[in-house]
This record gives sequence, structure tokens and C-alpha cells, in this order.
Amino acid sequence: MASTYKDSSLKVFTLNSNRELAEDIANHIGTNLGKCSVNRFSDGEIQINIEESVRGCDVYVVQSTCSPVNEHIMELVIMIDALKRASARSINIVMPYYGYARQDRKARSREPITAKLVADLLETAGASRVITLDLHAPQIQGFFNVPIDHLQGVPILSDYFEAKALEDIIVVSPDHGGVTRARKMADRLNAPIGIIDKRRPEPNVAEVMNIVGNIEGKTAILVDDIIDTAGTISLAANALVENGAKEVYACCTHPVLSGPAIDRINESEIKELVITNSIPLPEDKHIEKITPLSVAPLIGEAIIRVHELQSVSILFD
Repeated sequence: MASTYKDSSLKVFTLNSNRELAEDIANHIGTNLGKCSVNRFSDGEIQINIEESVRGCDVYVVQSTCSPVNEHIMELVIMIDALKRASARSINIVMPYYGYARQDRKARSREPITAKLVADLLETAGASRVITLDLHAPQIQGFFNVPIDHLQGVPILSDYFEAKALEDIIVVSPDHGGVTRARKMADRLNAPIGIIDKRRPEPNVAEVMNIVGNIEGKTAILVDDIIDTAGTISLAANALVENGAKEVYACCTHPVLSGPAIDRINESEIKELVITNSIPLPEDKHIEKITPLSVAPLIGEAIIRVHELQSVSILFD
């Protein structure tokens, strides 16, 4: 497409994590993706070449740090270094999915805080700003000493369910940590909330304990930020049906969907799983139960507002 955005100093680049989303974002803005190449030396080292001038430009690099997460983080920091040395005026990282966010505190002795480590890597490399979507913990914003715009996926997911006009719904958080997210969706849908009280004996292993809230005969909507192995969400959906829910829908912003996730979703009581394209969904994970929604208009509008020095807070509503 021909470039139509009025300011040629705005440039959007992408690397290897989610090119389709980056193209949609560029289309929403009305510009073309910048030209760059990502190659490998024979030993696997990453080589990046920016194939157009970025001197004096405000550059936005779209890169989700999803699987393979370490490769994508290294691509990103090398790209930041290349842009810095090419005299870009600002280097804005658009990270729809922020990897390593689940280790955001020391839950036990001698544990790392990888969410802070990734923030340090981006800043040290030369990032000027970060635009991200549904951090696993909102306090991760405090790990940065550069501006960060924390966009929300709940409005997109809520609008989808509102359009379905489901009757007698209850929005359910699969754990205590997601209550704020569930309440935001419940407020938008004018519905009550419920909570799954669970304990997690070890990572990626969940055990449902109790259900807080009246779910008898209701249509439950489970909402989470990340679905990884789908153990928690599947157990929660099955428990809701066993305890009287009429049917169960689920939604999340970041569909990591690793390991046995697809099989668990297929075998669970989940009627439909609604996700966003913050992480690309491989062809072998496209199943009938999964409905993807695009975050490109939201992120594209955020980029325009940041570039034009307008308020971004209106996008949170």
C-alpha cells in the first residue's frame, strides 16, 4: 500500500515474532513497514541490517517476546542497538506480549526477578519508550525508568461478548490475582463476578479448591491474561459446569498455548475460547473452539497518539 500517514518521521519496523500483526498495525496507521533483514551466522548468532535511513526518525519496533522467547529478545535488543547507532531520534518498543513477566517477584529464596531483568535489557540497549498490552502484573511498569504505555485487552474481549448478547452471565476469575481484570469486564458487561479459589503446588500445575459466587444456571465467562498449558482454565471450566454453570466461555489476551494446551481445551467444558493476536497462533493450533480478535487497531491508535503527543488514556476505556 502507498504510505498515507502525514508524518514521514514515523517508521514502523518488525522482526520475526509477529509479522502479520505488525503489518495490520502499519495498515491502521497508514504507513509501510520499514525495511530490515534478520539473518543468522552459521553458529546461530543474529545479524540485523536496517535497509533504509532512520536518522532523526521516531521508530516503533513491533516484537512480541513469545516462543522462542530468548531468540526474540535477542533480536529486539540487537535491533535497538542498530537503531541507536543509526541515529534514530527515539526508539519505541511495541511489545504486545511481554515475555518473562511471570517471574515478577521473589516468591522463594534465591529466585530471579526476570521481569525486571528484561526491562533493564531494553533500557540498557537504548529503548526510549515501551508500549505493551496486559502485563502479567501491572507493577512491572515500575521496573522501567522510561515511559511505558500499558494498554488493556479487556475492552476488546468485552465488546466481543457484548455483541454475542449472552443471557444471565457471570464473569469469573480463575484465581485471586485476576480479580481486578474480571471486575473490569464485569463492569462493562453489567454482570456479577465469581472467583476460583485454587492452590498451585508447582508451576503449570493447578488444583481447583472452591468457587466463590453464585454460578447456578449461569453462563460463565472465564477471563485471564495468559493461557499457557491451559491447565488452570480447563480445570476451572470443568469445575464451573460441575457446580451448576449452564455453559462456560473463556478468554485471554495472550494465547501462549504451549504443551498440552490445545488437547486440554478440546477436552474441557469450554464452549469457546476468545483470544487476541498478541501472540501468533500457528496453523496446527487453529481449532474450532478458538476465536481470535485483532489488537492492531488498539496498538496502531496508541502509536499515533504517542507520536502526535496526544493522550493515550482514552484507549483504556
